[in-house]
Amino acid sequence: MNEILELVADRKRARIMEAALKLALAYGYSRTTMDDIARAAEMSRPALYLLFRNKTEIYREIAALTMQGCIETTRRALMAGGSFREKLERAINEAMFECLRPFTESPHGVELLDLKNSLAADLVENFRCKTCALFAQTVREEADANRVDLAACDLSPEKIAAMLMDALEGMRLRLPDVAGRQEAATALVKIISRALRA
Repeated sequence: MNEILELVADRKRARIMEAALKLALAYGYSRTTMDDIARAAEMSRPALYLLFRNKTEIYREIAALTMQGCIETTRRALMAGGSFREKLERAINEAMFECLRPFTESPHGVELLDLKNSLAADLVENFRCKTCALFAQTVREEADANRVDLAACDLSPEKIAAMLMDALEGMRLRLPDVAGRQEAATALVKIISRALRA
């Protein structure tokens, strides 16, 4: 997460977001106040309000940066060398598991992840669309390389990418630990990889 916050040009904004995230992960989003954030960022409340109207705005900026970081990580992982399966597994592990590790390892991280739909649904939809497009391109390239006619099976790279994203989201809800999710994701990638070699 610190790598993402380093991209923020305004050091005060970065300091505020870092403080807000630490507090939310330690005590929960609902229990974190603007006063708490101002103290943790070592600034006055009025100075904080000059940069952010409320904690929702802070959370949305953190969410936007996190999701953008995950998208870029996905892009890099898919462009790196290796087989289709290696690229997809690497992208999922690095972008879906490692990028979100601060949230999944915190007792209050689930609260923050669950708030995404109420506070940042538009950002989540943008993240999903861009990530699906990256996955779909990788699926298309593999299907073309292996001369697999997805349309003959009433499939498309976009459908496969959307199913993959749905499955990853379902794993987060169903499997409590990251290791279990990684194992399930690896199995799913094996299935997709095998199907694209048929």
